[in-house]
Amino acid sequence: MVCADERQWVPSGGQRWTTLARLAGDGHRSDVRELEPGLLGIGATPQVAIGQRSLLVRTGEGNLLWDPSGFIDDDAVRAVREAGGLRAVTASHPHFYGSIVEWSRAFDAEILLPEADASWLTRPSPAVRTWSGTLEVLPGVTLVQCGGHFPGSAVVHWAEGAGGAGALLTGDTIFVTPGEDRVTFVWSAPNRLPLPERDVRRVVEAVRPYAFERMYGGWWTPVLRERAKEVLESSANRYIEFLRGEAATT
Repeated sequence: MVCADERQWVPSGGQRWTTLARLAGDGHRSDVRELEPGLLGIGATPQVAIGQRSLLVRTGEGNLLWDPSGFIDDDAVRAVREAGGLRAVTASHPHFYGSIVEWSRAFDAEILLPEADASWLTRPSPAVRTWSGTLEVLPGVTLVQCGGHFPGSAVVHWAEGAGGAGALLTGDTIFVTPGEDRVTFVWSAPNRLPLPERDVRRVVEAVRPYAFERMYGGWWTPVLRERAKEVLESSANRYIEFLRGEAATT
């Protein structure tokens, strides 16, 4: 069970289960925003679970939904249909698999899962297609397996993002920090467990071949708006200095 894994936690009172219908009845609604040309954000208000929002990458050959929101309603479906529908849906890691099947069914879209993490999807679906390494889902839209948080943890490289300078959609494979001026890495965010040096280096190496100016994490904010590739390299070096006990702190 994903919540019993060391990377997550279960409240002392136990888990609470719900349904999309109950969430809608409690007043949850989709929140759709255009983040930049070709990129829609789709979240929920009030937020659901840990509050991630989806990113819909639009291309002339179809659309990809990344890190699907845990909430989906008629407004969300309508917004995606008006944006051109959905070819595929995928996620950065298993903590965001919760509603992936519902999104797939709404659009008869493929579910793309990294082979290394596919077993975490507990609801079988004929729409699942596994991949590993890299996968160009659509022209200029590439899934990159970085590892780290999970073995299959991934990012999306969107070549046309940031006005053609390139954007990286990272979920929590790479965390953008609140000041929007650096990034960090974790094995577990809620349990405050760091990522080992070898895994940090693998993440950086996996995305090094790609050009990107901007980085979107798993939530509406923060966003690393410029110099993202440079910031990633410098942040990784600083992180490793701390892991080794070599960081100057005064």
